[in-house]
Amino acid sequence: MRYTVLLLLGFLFVFSGCEKDDICSDTTPTTPRLVIEFYDITNTETLKNVTNLRIKAQGMSDDITFNNVSKIQVPLNPGLDTATYEFIQNGGDSDTTNDNTDRFTFNYSRSTFYVSRACGYKLNFQLNATNGVVIEDNTPADGLWISNPTLVQSNLTNENEVHLKLYF
Repeated sequence: MRYTVLLLLGFLFVFSGCEKDDICSDTTPTTPRLVIEFYDITNTETLKNVTNLRIKAQGMSDDITFNNVSKIQVPLNPGLDTATYEFIQNGGDSDTTNDNTDRFTFNYSRSTFYVSRACGYKLNFQLNATNGVVIEDNTPADGLWISNPTLVQSNLTNENEVHLKLYF
């Protein structure tokens, strides 16, 4: 009996120092990306798939290619209040003669929020009201392939809603 009590006290002592695992769940919201949907310019209510779209961030050597999708997510720079991307139509194929590049500059402010001990902090972005989305033609001879960028939601707190609509 004495050994059983000592054994139980030993287990109690060993497990009294244990604490809950700090694991950040996959469902916990983290720093959101900019959600962009593409629409048909002739029928502005109809989603339109973009093919061979290549997106390249300014100052980065890597790029992202999207094919046959109408919705994409683009990360904003967490260390700056601006991010510039080149949206290259037909940039995902090997023929560079048909590329049409539009440059987007996103201007925003950042807010840091504490999520939890396991997940740490996350950033939320607020696109500027006056110049949140600026579009320029990289090569003026071919014209803009995207027209009328429409800011739907300037406050980026999650990826469950569309923030920007692009028409082409």
